[in-house]
Amino acid sequence: MSATTIPSQGTSRPWTSQDFSLVRGGPLFQLVCRARLSDDALGLVHRRIAAAVLVTWAPLLVLCALNGDLLGPSPKQPFLNDIGFHVRFLVVVPLLILAELIVHRRISPLVDQFRVRGLIRPEQDERFTQAIGEASKWRNSVVAEVVFVAIVYAVGVLFTLHRYVALSGDAWFGSASRSGGLSIAGLWLVFVSLPLFQFLLLRWYFRLFIWGRFLWRMSRLNLDLNATHPDKAGGLAFLAGSLTAFLPLAAAHGALSAGVLANRIFFGGARLTQFKMEVLTEALLLLLLFAGPLAIFAPLLSRVKRAGLRDYGALGQTYTREFREKWLSGARPKDEPLLGSGDIQSLADLGNSYSATAQTRLAPISLPALLNFVVAFLAPILPLFLTMMSMEKLIGRLVGLVF
Repeated sequence: MSATTIPSQGTSRPWTSQDFSLVRGGPLFQLVCRARLSDDALGLVHRRIAAAVLVTWAPLLVLCALNGDLLGPSPKQPFLNDIGFHVRFLVVVPLLILAELIVHRRISPLVDQFRVRGLIRPEQDERFTQAIGEASKWRNSVVAEVVFVAIVYAVGVLFTLHRYVALSGDAWFGSASRSGGLSIAGLWLVFVSLPLFQFLLLRWYFRLFIWGRFLWRMSRLNLDLNATHPDKAGGLAFLAGSLTAFLPLAAAHGALSAGVLANRIFFGGARLTQFKMEVLTEALLLLLLFAGPLAIFAPLLSRVKRAGLRDYGALGQTYTREFREKWLSGARPKDEPLLGSGDIQSLADLGNSYSATAQTRLAPISLPALLNFVVAFLAPILPLFLTMMSMEKLIGRLVGLVF
C-alpha cells in the first residue's frame, strides 16, 4: 500500500490488519518519502541513516576542525575524544532509524496472527478493526509530532542550553572567547543535533504507547483462546515476537549508556564496577517498558486458565470415575482386552491436557525472548569490561591462549 493511500481519519474504507504499522505514517515519514529517503515499505534505510549522520555529526566534525577543537592542542577536551557524542550520533541514531524497518516488518505480521489463528470471534471483528484504526490514527497524528518538537525546544533546549553553557569552559563545544558560552559547533549541537536525537527517542516512546494501547484493546476482546494450546499462553505466545522486533531499540539504549560510561571511565577516572546498579536498573526499566505491555493479557489468561482447570477437572473426574468402575472396581469386559485399549491412551491424553492447562502462563512472554532483549542491551556495554584489565595483562592473556 502506498504511503499516500494510508486511510485517513475521514475515509470510509474499513481498516485492515495490513494497515497496521507502528512506523509507516506521520508527518516526518511523509517528509522523508517526498525527499526520496524512504519508500512505502520503509526501504532505503541507508539513505536515512546517511542523512541523519550528515545533519547531526558531520557539521560538528567540520566546525570543530575549523575552530581547532578536533584534536588539540587546545586546552579544551577535543571533539574526537568525546566518545559519548560519537556513539550517540554514529551508533544510536542509526539504530533508531534501522529499528523502524525491523519493527515494521515484524510487528505487522504479529497483528495478522489474531485473524490468521481465528482468535477474533465474528462478533468481535468490528472492535478489532476499530483498534487497528485507532492505532493507525495515533501513528499518523500531526499534533503528536508537533508536540514532540515543542517539548524538544521548549523544554529540552532550555535545559540542554543551560547545561552545556555551564560545561562549555573545558569542552569542545565551548566558545574560545573570555565571556564563555557556546561555539558555533556547540550551538549546532544544542539546536540541531540533540533536538533531532531527542525527537527520534520521543517518537519511539510514543509508538510504544500506541503498541501498549493496541494490546490493551485486544485484551478487552472476547478472544477465542484455548487453555490447552501447546504454546502455554492460550495461543498468544506469538506476541513475544514483539521483543525480537524491538531488539535494535534495546541495543540503541545499551549503546547510549555505553557512550556515557566510556566518557566517565576514560576521562573521569571511574571504574565500570561503580555503575553496575545503574546498568541493572536501566535493564529492568527497559524490560518494563518493552515487555510490560504484554502483561496486559494477565487477567484474560488467568480467566482462561481457571476456566480450563475447572472444565478439565470436571471432565477428568467423570472420566476417571468411569475408568475405575470399568477396569478396576467391576468386572472387566470380556470382549475388550486391557492391552491396547483406547481407554488408557484417552486417560493419558486427558492428563496431558490438564497439565498443559495448569502450565498456562499469565503473560505471552517467553524466557528466551527476555534473555535476547537483555543481551541486546548489554552487548554494547560488554566491551567496557576490557577497561578493568591493563593492556599488558590483556595482551599477555591473549598470547597465553595462543601459545
